[in-house]
Amino acid sequence: MKRVKLTIAYDGTNYCGWQIQPNGITIEEVLNRALKKLTGENVLVIGASRTDSGVHALGNVAVFDTETTIPADRIAYALNQKLPEDIVITKSEEVPPTFHPRYCDCSKTYEYHILNTKTPIPTKRLTNYFVSYDLDVDKMRKGASYLVGEHDFVSFCNVRTDVESTVRTVTALDILQNGEEIIIRISGNGFLYNMVRIIVGTLLRVGRGFYEPEKVKEILETKDRKAAGVTAPPHGLFLVEIRYQ
Repeated sequence: MKRVKLTIAYDGTNYCGWQIQPNGITIEEVLNRALKKLTGENVLVIGASRTDSGVHALGNVAVFDTETTIPADRIAYALNQKLPEDIVITKSEEVPPTFHPRYCDCSKTYEYHILNTKTPIPTKRLTNYFVSYDLDVDKMRKGASYLVGEHDFVSFCNVRTDVESTVRTVTALDILQNGEEIIIRISGNGFLYNMVRIIVGTLLRVGRGFYEPEKVKEILETKDRKAAGVTAPPHGLFLVEIRYQ
């Protein structure tokens, strides 16, 4: 028996998120089916990040245990032949049997893509959140600076969260502008449910002028979800990378 780690990229448009659920097809379900076809075993993958419906990934991680004789580094190629075009295994490798993608120390990086134009661009509609109003990116950057470091992010998580602690460390939060596209890139040791999308929704209010940048610090200290902005839509969000210690 060996444990194989998969690095997975996918377009989340047609899926009800990562985790198996009764109301629609998910990334986890498709992977399990493909692995059964490949190995003949009833494989259940364990994912690192349970991305929501419509969220994309460039570097999500999952592991599974198998007795297949296929070399671990060749599983990516073999598995891609059995997956739909919107799910791709970018790397496969053998890891120790104790490795668990959710419980090993890691750093996660997300990006949120915003299309800031007067009219939508249809070819980007599935991967960018269209915002037609002007945004002050410098003010957004100043507001974002208050979120870097270790804080209680309870104001920036969905009320459904059931974690023991809402304290997280954001190691970097950058806002990049390339013409009409604005990318909010955030890294940290872990993220609460909808945390990135609520941060984005709050920074958009700063960019539009509804909040001053200092309001972000106030929201953080208030520890009240109602004080923060709305949750930005899922289709602009990408899980870029999970880096293990």
